[in-house]
Amino acid sequence: MQTVMLNSRTDHDGFLHLKVPLALPNADIKVILTLQPILPVSANSTPAELGWSPGFFERTAGAWEGEPLSRGEPGEYEIREEL
Repeated sequence: MQTVMLNSRTDHDGFLHLKVPLALPNADIKVILTLQPILPVSANSTPAELGWSPGFFERTAGAWEGEPLSRGEPGEYEIREEL
């Protein structure tokens, strides 16, 4: 099974045209399509409007109870060959 996620736009008639290369010539496949509108985000959007559960930040902000978090040394930079 292969999952493909993309953002697209409908045309002026409300149709969505998809062309997805699968490298499966002449194959029978099952397609499951889930449509989720992309809502504009504004500076006044509430956390609930952005998909966060109510009270999420109030419950989780400052809730870490383990040992203090610290950032270690970055280590050596890996030098890669150019292709």
